[in-house]
Amino acid sequence: MFAVHIDTAETWRGGQNQALLTALGQQARGHRVIMVAHPDGELRRRAGQALETVPIGPHAEIDLRAAWQLSRLLKRWQPDVVHAHDPHGVALGALALSIGAPDPKPVLVASRRVDFHIRGNAFSLWKYRQVTCFVAASRAIAGMLAEDGIEEPRIVTIHEGIDVERVQQAPAANVHHEFWLPAGVPVVGNIAALVPHKGQKHLVDAAALVLRQVPDAHFLILGEGELRAPLERQVRELRLEKHVLLPGFRTDVLSLLKAFDVFVMSSVTEGLGTSLLDAMAAARPIVATRAGGIPEVVIDGETGLLVPIRDHEHLAGAILRLLKDRELRDRVGRAGLGRVRAEFSVDRMVEQTIALYERLAGRTRAAGTVGPGTGA
Repeated sequence: MFAVHIDTAETWRGGQNQALLTALGQQARGHRVIMVAHPDGELRRRAGQALETVPIGPHAEIDLRAAWQLSRLLKRWQPDVVHAHDPHGVALGALALSIGAPDPKPVLVASRRVDFHIRGNAFSLWKYRQVTCFVAASRAIAGMLAEDGIEEPRIVTIHEGIDVERVQQAPAANVHHEFWLPAGVPVVGNIAALVPHKGQKHLVDAAALVLRQVPDAHFLILGEGELRAPLERQVRELRLEKHVLLPGFRTDVLSLLKAFDVFVMSSVTEGLGTSLLDAMAAARPIVATRAGGIPEVVIDGETGLLVPIRDHEHLAGAILRLLKDRELRDRVGRAGLGRVRAEFSVDRMVEQTIALYERLAGRTRAAGTVGPGTGA
């Protein structure tokens, strides 16, 4: 099986990590893999020498020059599958295969990791009609795709996965020393891009309530994004500067995560939440909202505590419950580790993805070609 993966993002988020894990896992199982990635992107840098990478970075969703470049490469490579991992990647793959596809034409697979509805503009509708099969990261996303008019046979749910042992082996950081925190104070952490749907403003509001009962608690919000300035302003207005820190993007998030007393995901919308999986692999107690696919990961009261979205009072209450109950923290942390090992390993994700490729590519070989919109 020969798969060409496409991810056009320059930044590094959960989706890029999933694309890399998928490609590396397939290569480790003897399949040929090529990664098409942004020339200056973090994904290309992290792939390093481990994967064959080709730098293509479209300047807009419709970039005919980049599509022509990819089209020529696909004709030369003759892959079985083109797997696009982000919306611009879907556009690039769809355009390239429309300009001129190998014979037989490879299937176009599109990962969908966000619980946003598909845009209704003409080009968006066209590009998604070219997709043979959508891989939804959660049942919640699969449901949204069906609501948007994607035929259910073209949708497959494959939960995202992580390398549990890699998380287990990462050294725990001395988070108190790293950020000049008083020794022994409880640390509540969040890891996510600073963007509206991650809901950190609700976490900051919750922090103000938590500090009324646990005045020595500290909050670390790790990530970077467009909401940095508004969040910093909110922290100042609530006079939380000594207790709520925004250190920015960090490459050592796994080590920092392992030092958190409580991990919080405050999302308003969320496809699945791979940082939750990392937290579970680190046996961290979790507080999360009921957004999107999160309830498919966190079992309320068993592997973490779930609260309504946009509800800082319930968010604060769940954080306080865990901070005040060491036995509960330990119990949900252990249960989370067991669940992520059983249900969300990278091996399971890779094997299910390869099985999907083989089914789709087998249909292509049997039929001679798979046209746009045919079922999975």
